Formats: sequence, C-alpha cells, structure tokens
Amino acid sequence: METKRLLMLAALLVAACGGSPEPGSEQSSADGLPVAVEDIAPPAADPPATPSAQAAVPSGGAQRPNAPAAASGRFQLGTHYGRLSPTQPTSSSPGQVEVAEIFWYGCPHCYTFDPYLQEWQPGKADYVSFVRIPAVWNPLVRLHARAFYTAEALGKGEEMHEAFFREIHVNGNALDSEAKLAQFFSRFGIDEAAFKNAFDSFAVHTNLQRADELSRRYQVSSVPSVVVNGKYTSDGSMAGGYDALLELIDELTASERTAN
Repeated sequence: METKRLLMLAALLVAACGGSPEPGSEQSSADGLPVAVEDIAPPAADPPATPSAQAAVPSGGAQRPNAPAAASGRFQLGTHYGRLSPTQPTSSSPGQVEVAEIFWYGCPHCYTFDPYLQEWQPGKADYVSFVRIPAVWNPLVRLHARAFYTAEALGKGEEMHEAFFREIHVNGNALDSEAKLAQFFSRFGIDEAAFKNAFDSFAVHTNLQRADELSRRYQVSSVPSVVVNGKYTSDGSMAGGYDALLELIDELTASERTAN
C-alpha cells in the first residue's frame, strides 16, 4: 500500500510540474487553470533530478561579468523563447531588469534547475533583479507557495529555500500538510504560534493572490519557467538546456538594459 501511495505521489509531482510521457496534451488543475502536460526535462547533458544534483557545480555556471553581453545570434524568438503581448508589469525598481523564476518546491525539474540559478546569481549584472514566484495552480502547489511566503515573512526565505527542496526530494517528506510544515519550520527556530500567525497572515494571503495573478498574466503552463522583464518567457526545454537558458537570460537582460 505504501509503495502504491509513493508511486501515485511521484506521478502527481511529475504531472503537476509539466512532465509527462505524452508531449503536447493538456489537463486542468484543481483551480481550473490549464496546465500543459509536456516533457520539460533538460537534454541528457544536464544532471538528472537526484540528490547529487543539488551539490553539483553546473558546467558553464561560472560568474558572469557585470556588463552587457553581446548578442550571440544563437537564440531565436519563437524557438528558444517567447514574447508576451502586451508586456506585463514587474515588481522591480525602475532601471532594473527583472528575471522571475516561476517554480514549485515539489517539481523535480525545479530541484534540478535551482543549483544553476544559485551559481548564476552572484555574477549577474548589477542591473538585474532576480525574483522567485511560486506556482499556485492546485491545492498542494498552493500549500508550498504559502510556505514559501511564510518563510519570507519570518525572515527565513533564503535560509530555508534549498532546505525545502532537500526535504521533499532527498528526505522524501512531501510537506503536504500544515502540520508537517509547522514541524519543518520548527527546525529553523520558528515555534508553532509564530508559524501559524505568519502562515495565516494578510501579507502571505496577498502575496499568494499576486502570484496567482502573475502566473496567469505570464501564461505559465509548466515549471520551472523564466520571465525576463515581463516580456520574454523561456524554460530549459525551449532554450536547449539549463546552461543555455542562463546564457539566454544574460542576452535578453543585456538587450533590455540597452533598450531602456
């Protein structure tokens, strides 16, 4: 019975973040938001979603200079990235070019992509603002999004971010209930009352509503997805792998900086 439950949970995790053996089909989430079911795993050259991937140093992930990157001509609109029309608002300061990652802690592809982003961030250009936006399209995904914003509200966002991934993908704890989340937060010095107050707070509720709105505005159908300056969208599959996706982000942000 336990094996069957775990297999069903694994299938749910892959389906919910966009992975499926049947590319191109569609399903609806619990919220009624269309979820494209397509295989968005990176090419074989990228590491699989295993515990070792979290500690791996991504190839090509060296720090990038804080200067605009020259357009390589390698990436084509419509093939390697898409264009949102109209351009959507961002939450970053004027003069900043925003890079937003839409993710879910339960998604194995997001778990694989996260160390690439961690390696990329220290060397990103000064004018680039990186933000994370959790997906919210069904009850379990929304629960994890609420946990993400709860950690931020408690000043534990950065400290807990990688730990969320490890708890789910390495330790096998799905964090699929408020009680499990409360116990998890206690490991970081957050007592149950403080967790509950933040978890049910107006600020967290407001952030969830905004994440839901942005996911719809950005037409997000699978995770992990990246949105550059509210204008361009891509993922590992479109770009040709996670190293290529980071190169694409650098080119698009440099282009946006020049345009502004």
